Amino acid sequence: MQIADLIIIGGGPGGYETAAEAAASGKKVILFEKENIGGTCLNRGCIPTKCLCAAAEEIERISGASVFGIEATFTASYSRARERASEVIAELRGGVEGLLSAVTVIRAEASLTADRTVLAGGEEYSADRIIIATGSRPSELRGIAPSLYCNSDDFLKLEELPARLVIIGGGVIGLEFASIAAAYGTEVTVIEYCKEILPGLDSDIAKRLRTALGKRGIKVVTDAAVTSIDKNHTVSYTKKSKECVVESDLVIAAVGRRPVLPDGCAEAGIELTEKGFIAVDSDFRTTAEGIYAIGDVNGMCMLAHAASAQGRKVLGCNPDLGVVPSVVFTIPECAFVCNACNDVEYVRLPYGSNGKALASAQEGLLKLGYEPSTRRLVSCAAIGPHAADIIAEATLAIAKGMTADDLCRVIHAHPTLSELLSSAAFRIQVSE
Repeated sequence: MQIADLIIIGGGPGGYETAAEAAASGKKVILFEKENIGGTCLNRGCIPTKCLCAAAEEIERISGASVFGIEATFTASYSRARERASEVIAELRGGVEGLLSAVTVIRAEASLTADRTVLAGGEEYSADRIIIATGSRPSELRGIAPSLYCNSDDFLKLEELPARLVIIGGGVIGLEFASIAAAYGTEVTVIEYCKEILPGLDSDIAKRLRTALGKRGIKVVTDAAVTSIDKNHTVSYTKKSKECVVESDLVIAAVGRRPVLPDGCAEAGIELTEKGFIAVDSDFRTTAEGIYAIGDVNGMCMLAHAASAQGRKVLGCNPDLGVVPSVVFTIPECAFVCNACNDVEYVRLPYGSNGKALASAQEGLLKLGYEPSTRRLVSCAAIGPHAADIIAEATLAIAKGMTADDLCRVIHAHPTLSELLSSAAFRIQVSE
């Protein structure tokens, strides 16, 4: 039996960042990864998708250059965009492997035993602490054969985009794919079961995004339930008790993700939630002594940076897990951050009120939430170019408990989009 201070099962962001940090502090760390280092995020999720989103954004930017008096003709190659994504993945994977130079990395599938040890490749391993960071995989459509549609992994493998595409699911993944495909001329229809896209996120921003997608030719159908898909890629769905049909050349299901569980969880004494994720406490301990679960596999916050933060929590650090930003790389971009608060009021500020936005012909909206009794900032949402960058500052302000008055005292460069935050804070300051 090989013995270490820490064993991590899964080499995604949560796994490899936690492994590297623990090894840097002098611990003996063993990391198991059955596929490529980097996990879903690097190899078939965040990074390749964002590479394609960046290409789509360039297409839209060039297409709209006439507003500046620039007339341009160009050819957009999806295959070249995919090649570039592969190049970026390879470069980043090399960087991650370098980060793990002090970690023992074992390329094998690992399972748990009743004795709370780890088995892999016929060898047995033991450690004081074991972290499960095995991530998630795409969910399947209920009652519809998987052979009739593709999932997000399949989309990223496409050599060329279809002429007509139906995406089932109006969440982050589905809408990013819709933005990519539409930029390359694909006729896109998005079908969402809930009453609004981006369910669970800010409804004002979601409505504006739906309108913006519609202007780009993307048909978005909400409050609709898919009933069947035939072999010719025709999708049937019901909306307000009415039967509807849409024809396509390819159907993508983007209906969420489910956990990837290592074998032996039950034998090790690990309990699951009703939805099949690993049950954990606030310190990410499972019901098995000495075993933790971080990232998608626990279902608490299915974001790569959340997984990394949870790993730091297990190592004894104290990240603020109550303030986690999220970004949707659609066209236009959306971003959100929120700290739980019962009494919230909002200031809404259009990009059109900002000099840099007007000079750059950028449209969007900032929505800043605050607690009326204290003017403490508690949430921020934005739609428009560089929304993620704006939310970065808002996240820091919210995490530090800043008030609108505090933010007003911060000097922002002019002209920049960051002034939207100070302008919104000023409106809060003078509202009473």
